Amino acid sequence: MSVGRGGVGAGGSIEGSALGENSRVANIHFHEAPAVPTAGVAWPVEIGPVPALASAFQPRHGLRKQVEGARANGGTVVLTQVLSGGGGVGKTQLAAACASDAMAEGYDLVVWAAATEAQQVITQYAQAAARVGVAGGDPEADARLFLEWLATTSRRWLVVLDDVTDPAGLTSWWPASRTGSGWVLATTRLKDARMTGGGRTRIDIDVYTPEEASAFVAARLTGEGMEHLLDARVAELASALGHLPLALSHATAYMINEELTCTAYLALFTDHRTSLEQALPESADTEGYGRQITTTLLLSLEAAQAADTTGFATTALSLVALLDPAGHPHALWSAPPLLDCLAPGTASPDQAHKALRLLHRYALITCDTRAEPRAVRIHALTARAVREGIPEARLPELATAAADALLHIWPAPDHAHPELAAALRANTDALTGHAADGLWGSHGHPVLRHAGNSLSRAGLVVAALAHWQRFTADCERLLGHEHLQTLAARSSLASAYADAGRVEKAVALAEWVLADCERLAGVKHPLTLAVRNNLATSYGKAGRRAEVVGLFERLVTDCERQFGGRHSHTLTARNNLATAYREVGRAVEAMGLQRRVIADSESLLGAEHPETLNARHNLASCYWRAGLVGEAAELLKQVSADCERVLGAEHPETLSVRNDLAHYYWRTGLVEDAAGLLEQVVADRERLMGADHPETLTGRGNLAVAHWEAGRREEAVTLLRRAVADLDRVLGSGHADTVGARSTLARYEREFPGDH
Repeated sequence: MSVGRGGVGAGGSIEGSALGENSRVANIHFHEAPAVPTAGVAWPVEIGPVPALASAFQPRHGLRKQVEGARANGGTVVLTQVLSGGGGVGKTQLAAACASDAMAEGYDLVVWAAATEAQQVITQYAQAAARVGVAGGDPEADARLFLEWLATTSRRWLVVLDDVTDPAGLTSWWPASRTGSGWVLATTRLKDARMTGGGRTRIDIDVYTPEEASAFVAARLTGEGMEHLLDARVAELASALGHLPLALSHATAYMINEELTCTAYLALFTDHRTSLEQALPESADTEGYGRQITTTLLLSLEAAQAADTTGFATTALSLVALLDPAGHPHALWSAPPLLDCLAPGTASPDQAHKALRLLHRYALITCDTRAEPRAVRIHALTARAVREGIPEARLPELATAAADALLHIWPAPDHAHPELAAALRANTDALTGHAADGLWGSHGHPVLRHAGNSLSRAGLVVAALAHWQRFTADCERLLGHEHLQTLAARSSLASAYADAGRVEKAVALAEWVLADCERLAGVKHPLTLAVRNNLATSYGKAGRRAEVVGLFERLVTDCERQFGGRHSHTLTARNNLATAYREVGRAVEAMGLQRRVIADSESLLGAEHPETLNARHNLASCYWRAGLVGEAAELLKQVSADCERVLGAEHPETLSVRNDLAHYYWRTGLVEDAAGLLEQVVADRERLMGADHPETLTGRGNLAVAHWEAGRREEAVTLLRRAVADLDRVLGSGHADTVGARSTLARYEREFPGDH
């Protein structure tokens, strides 16, 4: 049974806006004035930590001059340089050198944030907010307070965003400064225009110069007391390695561990490279670095295998290469499925850790338990080279073991661990991409559905829709169009369409799936009941409320008979039925049923489970419909605080409750408060859901109504005209939101005529 929260099946907003429709919202933030830092702040502050420089790090004076030159030409506004280059060229090390120098030069604040996902940046910003004394306790809100503090402070600061992969996701998180005291440095493999907007300057990073490469080898060996390994072929070796920092790192680690001279290593490298000509021809090496990396990797791996007392190093490296290069939790290596893959019944977590540290010592991976939940990382080029060597017949076994381990450590529910959940989703995506069809057989691996459900629960509607589209296509291709898992995937896709505001498509797909489920599995099958629940929810979002009540009444009866009265599926069906009763004006029945759902949910799932919070939100809606305004407001405030604390500031349930609070302010005469909150609602909807999402459009109409009530008539008419045009274009002229908005606009134009 899908435990959904969309449409009539979830805690919809309290009685309609003036547009006459029960609207839902997405992400809302409170834009408070930045707090004054407390006197107890101990300057300077470093948030990160900043990665340590390699023992033989090369200053790269030419590139540093480019960075300094770009800063000098930036005027008094915030300066942003983007270090752009392929894998293995040393972008992160160069950024780390800049950060270290900033601390040495007396900067008050240096923040280092991994930036492959926006959530990583938010987390670091929230920590920085606490350290500089502007935090209030909620990570999202604290991150925004920190950005506001950066914009106005006169203290010198540097923020490094390392490995930006999704510029659109970071749109709201680039720091700005109105005092000119700040500096932003980013690293990325991207070279497109998205990285140079907003006043950012791109600096292209390439491999070492010949002089830098030779100096690296000399410094690395000398630093380890191995200068006797240097000989006349240092420059030749550096050239053979393409002057690529990553390849040089592999090579020197090998030379130190095996005590080989430059000449001896070059001979080994040349011999191995010749054998790779067919396995990795130049035409397959799109970046021009792969063959050097593959060769140095093989040499290092052979040495690691020879030093490996566990016998697990090769398998461990293959598993790491199938996962997200940005890192995965170290806890994965305590999961029985991964240990059994290393050695069935005999491998221990300590042995697995020992193998990881051996690979770390040969510079093949990074294993740092201080960096959870991404403690085990691998360079993308190293990972690619490792995957090239995995036998095709072994891939399904390795992929399944990794997927089993991800599922084993996945917290349930995962809302209390957002960083871990994000890392697990990213690793599932990487594994899916690298394993091809290795996670399929007679059925898809459960982790694929689990990752999709995690995206849906987190309210990441765009990512969830993309996931379910891919998953459904794979089910149809590999399992067939009438396999039960294919039907389940289509049902989840229909729900994702509904969450994304594409209600008509959701209804059509859900009706098709329900007919197939009844034909193939029977009317009492659990999948059929789940699909019927999702279809009823989509009907509610489409405004077909009369049909919804009958569907949910039948569903509750069937769930009680099939699963029992206290099963979570039955609670979901009752919760949805209570909401359906509320929407058709049967408030007394709705309140009684909703109270029962809350009691059972607290007993079965716990007081802080998302479904329990959702049920309490729905009860507040019932109170409002019954005219119990005071009770509704008090419960809303409690639920809002609990949702922010438990689910986070951007969880869909949290945002829906805030929307209802705005409506409460409006109805009780606090018009300015309502308008201010609704402005935040609209802005956040546009940022997180898109300008054309139905909830964004409805929110814009609600804001127009609030402006009207606050006396800002011209602003209200202008905004509502835009809302009507957009609603008509996106939802259609006959949709309830469109009809309500057009009616309200006609009344406003009669009362406030003129050309606006």
